[in-house]
Amino acid sequence: MGRTLSTLGASALMIASMSCLAADGITVSRGADATVYGNCVPSLSVDNKSSETIDYLQVDLMLSLANGQQRVVELKSAYRDGVLYPIAPGGQATLKQHLDTSLPTGVACAEITARKAVRTICEAQNGTACASQVVVQP
Repeated sequence: MGRTLSTLGASALMIASMSCLAADGITVSRGADATVYGNCVPSLSVDNKSSETIDYLQVDLMLSLANGQQRVVELKSAYRDGVLYPIAPGGQATLKQHLDTSLPTGVACAEITARKAVRTICEAQNGTACASQVVVQP
């Protein structure tokens, strides 16, 4: 019985620590939409609750349009091969669409009916993958 209780205790401790890790990860949520030359330009807000610095973060959103079409939009923390804008632990940032390197949505913001994250790229220092979990709620 003592062994069963210690196993249960260890399991409970492991579950509690996993919950803490999820709470201390990287949270990405919907940011403000903007209209640029008649095209909707979505954004995402990043809250880095982890203990690591994020060098680069990209989330690709699949946008469903009122006319039944879909568009993929890349929202980035920086240009992929340009100057990085690190997101420090406890820091916040905005992921933006770079209109000079990607196609505009071609629709007004009111024409977007749904959003879904289809890919996430998170790199910490030295180009390594982020150890923290990235949770996207577009």
